[in-house]
Amino acid sequence: MSIPMQDSRAGARALRRAGHVLETAGLSGSLLVRHLGTGHELALDADRPFPLASVAKLPLAAAALDAAHRGELDLSTPVRIDVANRSLGGPGLARFTHPAAIAVGDLIRLAIELSDNTAADALFRLVSPGNVTRWLQAIGTSGIVLRHPIGELYASLATQTRSLDAATVHSLVVAASIQGHPSPLPQLDIERANAGTARGLADLLQMLWNGSIDDAVAAPLRDMLAANVFRQRLAPDFSADTSAWYSKTGSFVHLRHEAGVVEHGSGETLVVVALTRSSVPAVIQPSAEQAMGHAARILHDELV
Repeated sequence: MSIPMQDSRAGARALRRAGHVLETAGLSGSLLVRHLGTGHELALDADRPFPLASVAKLPLAAAALDAAHRGELDLSTPVRIDVANRSLGGPGLARFTHPAAIAVGDLIRLAIELSDNTAADALFRLVSPGNVTRWLQAIGTSGIVLRHPIGELYASLATQTRSLDAATVHSLVVAASIQGHPSPLPQLDIERANAGTARGLADLLQMLWNGSIDDAVAAPLRDMLAANVFRQRLAPDFSADTSAWYSKTGSFVHLRHEAGVVEHGSGETLVVVALTRSSVPAVIQPSAEQAMGHAARILHDELV
């Protein structure tokens, strides 16, 4: 636990409460909340790497926008999407039944706002996972490594479900995670995954808000994060008439993540990152979603 704040005893109590909320909901994971004004933060296991699932689309989008800003990518260039290059899983282009031409800039928007896997993988063909990782290192962030397109996760899952039913695969993934064994889905093993830490994601978000990343990159990405349509996880605890919530979610089998920023009307701005695994082999877990928001809010309220 890290508690760089004025009242470490109160912070420790908040961390214990947040950890208990997650554990009661069958979750384990990392939480980090950082006040961008004071620099104070509360962190629970924030340097532990997790497979990122769709949260990987956040650094992908940032790197693609930066490539465009440097003239290496034209956001207006149309990209043909058809049956040959549609990725499995998720809403959006994966469900299209006809070919379509989508501009690069709109692929970025789809990847962030709808978490569109096909859009993200089309971007990965333009800005490779290795290039995204190198861009992250160049701007001074650490703890985030991208290794594969999003479609590999779903192709791996599809391979398993050809011989086993989905519920069995889910149970095997959960059991392997709890026991520390190799996952039946190789892209969920940290050494092969798109992996990241809560601290690494918090650092990236902070740079998108504090001017460290050029506003030509940061401003459009903040706009997209504000339009994220998945709002069942942390958003209920951070959205209000007096605050704005910007985030990217990630979900895959037992993984439930969200990384975002809350801006309060008072002028206070905080980064909030939650990366979790569920020990419950069920796809739909509203109590887990609620617990993530509740736990993150406990830490947030200790810092404001």
